[in-house]
Amino acid sequence: MSRLDLFINRMVSQRACLNHAAVLTRDLRGPVFELGLGNGRTYHHMCEILPARDIYVFERAVASHPDSTPPDDRVFLGDVFETLPAALKQFGATARLIHADLGGHNAEKNDIFARKISPLIAPLLAPGGVMVSSDRMYFDELTEIDLPPDAVPGRCFIYRR
Repeated sequence: MSRLDLFINRMVSQRACLNHAAVLTRDLRGPVFELGLGNGRTYHHMCEILPARDIYVFERAVASHPDSTPPDDRVFLGDVFETLPAALKQFGATARLIHADLGGHNAEKNDIFARKISPLIAPLLAPGGVMVSSDRMYFDELTEIDLPPDAVPGRCFIYRR
């Protein structure tokens, strides 16, 4: 499969999973967390499908498109190994939806990172909350759930508390 096809499958799956997660969590209160802003396309989509929700972004440095840049008071700037524990102190286990697209192009490094970051993500999720990730995560207290029909298996993962 070409790299272009892999990218398209990831984007199609990401959109399908986020749309599905928005439906699954529509009756929950609490903030939404976007781990990794990048260009801001996913953040922009989440703002569209989750209107009137508080969406907080975790990023090392903001470099997104101007139309996809969150307000300064909704950004946790710095290393996620420091900002996620700070968010837990501020919010507790209240996030209704967490999305993570933090990996790079090296599957082995992505897996190592996912194993390290998973224990910091799980405590933030509210009961009934959903976590969507572009990489397989490692949770003891969250359950992997089925993808929506329009997602490509292996390109996105969904977990629920």
